[in-house]
Amino acid sequence: MEQNNRAAYPVSLLVDYPDRQLNRLTTLFRPFMLAPILVILGLLIGSADSRGPDAGEYTFYTVAGLVSLPTLLMLLFRRKYPRWWFDWNVSLLNFAARIIVYFKLMTDQYPSTDEEQSVHIRIPYPDAGRDLNRWLPLVKWLLALPHLVAAAALQAAALAGVVWAWFAIMFTGRYPRRLFEFEVGACRWTFRVIVYAFVLATDRYPPFRLSE
Repeated sequence: MEQNNRAAYPVSLLVDYPDRQLNRLTTLFRPFMLAPILVILGLLIGSADSRGPDAGEYTFYTVAGLVSLPTLLMLLFRRKYPRWWFDWNVSLLNFAARIIVYFKLMTDQYPSTDEEQSVHIRIPYPDAGRDLNRWLPLVKWLLALPHLVAAAALQAAALAGVVWAWFAIMFTGRYPRRLFEFEVGACRWTFRVIVYAFVLATDRYPPFRLSE
């Protein structure tokens, strides 16, 4: 029963393990290689924070580029989650995840703006009237506080793991498998919390675990 419950959680993040020699040169200069794609991500987030698709007509209030406050209001008053808002949120999360995985040295594929590559995120589109409580988004940020604290601690540990992985790749060309699984788990935990508290795509409380 526990396995079935785990499999049923709606938000999933998987990263393909690079079972091969990784590129030492791109690993060595990873911070510099990240700069162009981070500029693009920053422009996307900045654009979402300032204007909607019809510039000058209305403003989108977002959380790190995610369409969050408008979604909250639509759920509260109309019990609707516009599909294109959902698609934007999921696409932005996918793009950000590819950048994070590249930063964490878990792949030497340069992050694509549109291709899935080695990062696989599953977030089912919710039926707002059936699956989502209209009042819960008002307090999700508060309910998520224990998770946010845990996620911050996990990401601090994961950052130390990236340093360890850097030395491992430089000397052996390989990413330690157990460290890789921990890094994926830390990302998975954080993304589940983001989807619950800010993307508002599920009312299922995130589990306190690193695994699927």
